[in-house]
Amino acid sequence: MNKKTILNYKELDLTLRRLACELVENHQDFTDTVLIGIQPRGVYLLYKLVSIIQNDYNIENISTGELDITFFRDDFGRRDELLKANSTEINIEVEGKKVVFVDDVLYSGRSIRSALSAIQSFGRPSNIELLVLIDRRFSRELPIQPDYSGRKVDSIDTQRVEVEWNDEKQKNAVYLTKKVLK
Repeated sequence: MNKKTILNYKELDLTLRRLACELVENHQDFTDTVLIGIQPRGVYLLYKLVSIIQNDYNIENISTGELDITFFRDDFGRRDELLKANSTEINIEVEGKKVVFVDDVLYSGRSIRSALSAIQSFGRPSNIELLVLIDRRFSRELPIQPDYSGRKVDSIDTQRVEVEWNDEKQKNAVYLTKKVLK
């Protein structure tokens, strides 16, 4: 198995629209909600969802942010390669707000644990939810589960989930591939 398609272009579009609809159902006009993409891959998903919410549901003024978790990771400094930080852009008050973390793939749960630590630098949200495009259900190392998930995938540790975005050629897709071992 080199590459197995989990979601093709049409399926991915339907999944994104369903996730956006679920967000609208639960957060109405987003007055007290902040959507935060986890750098780097969650940010692209975040803006896809915001675009759908704005265009399909005519909801404007959605508060968004981008959260870098690099220095909050529990493996920071333990890796062979040097980690490169991304930018954090949260220009909205999260104190007392409902926060929805957005990420592409939920695997071990460690990135989300890092995001939970990082968000505390910006205030104390009243509630935190998690939206992921792909939930790798049986790989969790921490007791973290998504509130919204596009697709649940059963995979083994030697496999990798890859999300590809290419709007111009309508080649947005999600694949299950074999991990390259070093």
